[in-house]
Amino acid sequence: MDLGLLFLCCAGFCGGFIDSVAGGGGLISLPALLAAGVPPHVALGTNKLQSMCGTTCALFNFHRHAKVLWRIAAVGIPFSLAGSALGARLALVVPAGVLGKLLVVILPPAAFFMFTSRHLIRPAYGERRTGAAFWLPTIAACSIIGLYDGFFGPGTGTFLILALVLFSKIPLINATATAKTFNLASNVAAFITFFIADSIDFRIGLAMAAANIAGNLIGSHYAIKHGHDFIRRLLMVAVGLLFAYLVWKYYL
Repeated sequence: MDLGLLFLCCAGFCGGFIDSVAGGGGLISLPALLAAGVPPHVALGTNKLQSMCGTTCALFNFHRHAKVLWRIAAVGIPFSLAGSALGARLALVVPAGVLGKLLVVILPPAAFFMFTSRHLIRPAYGERRTGAAFWLPTIAACSIIGLYDGFFGPGTGTFLILALVLFSKIPLINATATAKTFNLASNVAAFITFFIADSIDFRIGLAMAAANIAGNLIGSHYAIKHGHDFIRRLLMVAVGLLFAYLVWKYYL
């Protein structure tokens, strides 16, 4: 294996580990692909391939340990897909930099509110909420974040976890697991699009996918074993990475 591919596999592993726990793995793997000289459109498609494989394995692991709230996933997935499709159309007419600069302003107060929320500090394990107060926040979050994913993308998994904790008020481990269903749906749709456009490097993508799968499996295992506190700390790292990426890309 050449050093360039080894570097990309390391990035795939680290991205998979972080993504399985707190989202935001693409903030590691995508810049690594671009740094390795992969053309931007091919880098996007290749990143979706490896991310899709890793997310599938993490989701299976969370499901095996009964952490996925499928009643939420079943409602949210269609809206996540619809939002992503609309976002992709908006990306054709609205510069991504507009949203990127806006997110730099929005992210810090949103993160502060999230990390000081009683639902994150003292999670309501066992709480079962029903009715419109439960379903509507899920639908709104999946629609809006799905639109963001199709339009822009970085940190989608992190935003999904934040939304599920803050607005649906579900335990952090379940939010992390359930967010994987929305991530996977979006990744599959994007992968098909890039595959049709012949914008995937399968040699790099499959090698990174193997590393990403390993990272996702180990990360999801740690999340299941160590639970709330471990996820909360890594979520802080993911939010910090996202903020640093946005500042670097759109303000420096």
